[in-house]
Amino acid sequence: MSLFVGSGVAIITPFDENKKVNYAKLEELINFQIENHTDAIIICGTTGEASTLTAAEHLECIEFAVKITNKRVPVIAGTGSNSTADAIYYSQEAEIAGVDGLLVVTPYYNKATQKGLIEHFTKIANSVKIPLILYNVPSRTGCNIAPKTVYELSKVENIVGLKEASGNIAQVMEIAHLCGENIDIYSGNDDQILPLLSVGGKGVISVVANILPRETHEIVQDYIDGNIKESAKKQLDMIPLISSLFSEVNPIPIKRAMNLMGMNVGSLRSPLTEMEDENSAKLEKNMLNYGIKL
Repeated sequence: MSLFVGSGVAIITPFDENKKVNYAKLEELINFQIENHTDAIIICGTTGEASTLTAAEHLECIEFAVKITNKRVPVIAGTGSNSTADAIYYSQEAEIAGVDGLLVVTPYYNKATQKGLIEHFTKIANSVKIPLILYNVPSRTGCNIAPKTVYELSKVENIVGLKEASGNIAQVMEIAHLCGENIDIYSGNDDQILPLLSVGGKGVISVVANILPRETHEIVQDYIDGNIKESAKKQLDMIPLISSLFSEVNPIPIKRAMNLMGMNVGSLRSPLTEMEDENSAKLEKNMLNYGIKL
């Protein structure tokens, strides 16, 4: 059984004026997402700036998300690290906190071999009893999970999914061919939701859902319901906006978009900086063109 089907939001971490986690705002955002049909909350991922959270903040955010979500939708915690021991620690603590699943990114900087990836993910999966989704984003980590490696990992009982953000559709198709029903594939790119659904994908772990939760959910739901043309139209209509949301490194643009909408999610932690004026102007234009009220 799938951990979730549809659109899971890779939720941002809001900060106050002192760059502290704004928990009141995080509660507001979680409720906004659930009220607008988001199918899962993914906390402390790339979009959540997990790499600049302290260990204490990381775990506090996970515990808080579980508490506020209160079983209304699944909560999936980002618990990856380039240290297997650290990833196990975060994963076990997230399990204690009551999450429904884990999202574990490939080790970054180390550039593990495929053998090393199998060992890394297997050790993490065996350290917990909850489902685990692999996260492949080689553009950020310098490490790609090869299709045959995904196939080997799919044999581990609680490795149930893959967030695929390589952008390589041929690779996704090979994974789908090798693994079949043994692993659920989620798009890690908002501009490739439909292509992944067409080869059996279960949905998306989305950035754009931070501002368009209902619309992102509908792209997947329409496809599932057999309304392929409507799903495709919604995906294609969103492309210019998605392009602007990735004109600078994520989550710089999505936080800017949320602040333009009056959501007051605060700024970013260093080394991330505010969006360049030229890119921000293009983002604002594409938001207005899409029909978002600012």
